Amino acid sequence: MPGSRRTFWLAIGVLLTIAVPGGAAEPVLLADMDGGGGGVNIDLAVRQVTVAPVRAHVGDVVHVDVVIENKAEGSRTTSADLLVNGKVVASQLFTWGWSPGERLYRLSFDWDTRKVSPGEYRIGGQAFVWEDTSPFDNRLDVTQPVLIAPAGGGFPGGEAAGGSATETDPRFDKSRAGG
Repeated sequence: MPGSRRTFWLAIGVLLTIAVPGGAAEPVLLADMDGGGGGVNIDLAVRQVTVAPVRAHVGDVVHVDVVIENKAEGSRTTSADLLVNGKVVASQLFTWGWSPGERLYRLSFDWDTRKVSPGEYRIGGQAFVWEDTSPFDNRLDVTQPVLIAPAGGGFPGGEAAGGSATETDPRFDKSRAGG
């Protein structure tokens, strides 16, 4: 067995020579060992959320448009979420970063209120990526709540169903949101 022990250590030496070319002091990272970012600055920001109607009846569909900006580099397919009172009620995948000239992504969600109790609801949008360098802007909530009234019921002040509300990140150039 003395020969097999010598062969074992020889094999270890060969493997180390291959794994650390030139005796490099830095560790060799295999695919995706650096967190997948590869030193790329990833920065998504939810820039605008529009909700309509803001006065609806139980059973109505509330439509929400979300504008997300890719402020940095990288590309990936990520989930964007529609939030109602801070809870995810709908998600969709979107792919960002394939074209350097395409920075804004417009997504639409429909919230079905058939099983919702009457009341006020806070609407928001989020796009979360673990490697995001500034996660503070991955979520944006609409300040004005959506009021859901009982089917056939009225709204405070005699207002009619309808209306819309838009929340825009104050750091965002609104002219870029377009339509």
